[in-house]
This record gives sequence, structure tokens and C-alpha cells, in this order.
Amino acid sequence: MVSVMPCTAKKYEIQRNDDMKSSGYQDVDVSITTRELARMIKQAGIDMQSIPEEQPDHILGAYSGAGTIFGATGGVMEAAIRTALKLVTGTTPPRVDFEVTRGLKGVKEGVLEVAGKQVRIAVAHGLGNVEYVINKVREAKQKGLPPPWHFIEVMACPGGCVGGGGQPYGVTDELRIARAKGLYQEDVAGLWRCSHDNPYIQKLYDEYLGKPLSEKSHHLLHTHYTPRPKYQR
Repeated sequence: MVSVMPCTAKKYEIQRNDDMKSSGYQDVDVSITTRELARMIKQAGIDMQSIPEEQPDHILGAYSGAGTIFGATGGVMEAAIRTALKLVTGTTPPRVDFEVTRGLKGVKEGVLEVAGKQVRIAVAHGLGNVEYVINKVREAKQKGLPPPWHFIEVMACPGGCVGGGGQPYGVTDELRIARAKGLYQEDVAGLWRCSHDNPYIQKLYDEYLGKPLSEKSHHLLHTHYTPRPKYQR
């Protein structure tokens, strides 16, 4: 099992703890970056334009637009909200685009209407912007006030995964915007725009996992974290 990622952290994460061995064996054997894959393709002399298109292997070869936009800052939150609306209201809303989560502003704050209730959200990308979010949460807690937001998304890399550490060198905001635009265009053009509409995800739950938050899905799809000492230079 080889994972191709725009993220260098995945190299460590595939063996971070025993959660990465759900079957008793390491779930992912090797993780390479998109930059490494591009270099390997060039070194092998492969002409990508001349390779005929074909369907990917299933069960998880097909993906939804919600999965595609994970690569842009705000995309994880937008994907989750699309499915949350279905779970809360019982129907998929005709409009599944949430502009408040999009763009390259360091911290995006807004309010979303979900089943008649206001959900306050914050999206931060680039670790330099996370301090603002953390301080706001701490301040509210110290004053005994409700949290400033109900839902927070944090991505370490500026722009999200489109600007990840494993992407080709020379990333600029112009490139981040162009890459994110490409993801949103693919989202709109896809067969399914919501994760829960992907028939292969539905099949996985129907035949194996049971349902979201079931004992099996919780055990196999979740991980946990432990405190780490500060890195001493």
C-alpha cells in the first residue's frame, strides 16, 4: 500500500502508533509526496498525456466533490457541513457551497445557518494564524463565556494541502488560489458532491462498518493523540 500525499508529515504518521495497524499489520507501507512521484515519473520517462484514461480500482477509487475539496483550506469544514445538514435535516440542501469557508484569508470567521440555528465557525491555515484562534478560545474559557466558535478547522500549511510541504517547490498565493479553484471546479463537475452520496462509501458502511459512530467504525477510523514534550533545539 503506497500513499501519495502533498504532505510530508504522512511519512511519520503511517507508523505514529498502533492505530495505524488496524489489521495487525501496518495499514500504509510507504508514503511518498506528490513532488517525489512527479520526479519518479520524469526519471522513468513516462508521458502522462499519452496514457489512455481508465477507471480506478474500487471500492474507494471513486470519490466525491466533498473529498476533493479537502485539499483547500476550509474544504474539510465545508465537506463536513454538507453531511451534517443531511444528518440534521434529513435532506441534502440544494445549495452545498459555503463561500464563508473559502479563500486565503489567514483566519476566516463566519456564521452558518443549520436547521434554523446559527453555527459559528473559524477556519485557520498556516500555523502562524492558529495562535489567534487559540487565544480567543482561552480568553472565553477564562472569563466563563461560551466558546467563540462551535466548529474550528486548522490546516498547518498556508492554503491547505494545495500548498503542502510535499508539493512542487515555488508555491505562491497565486498558485494556491489556482489549485484551490481547480478543486472546486472538480467538485462542481463530479457525480456526487457530498461524502454521504458516494455509493462506495455507502456500500462500505452497509456491508462492513454498519453505521457512522458504530463500534467498528470508531475503532478503525479514529485515532488518538498523547502529549509530547516540546522540541528542544
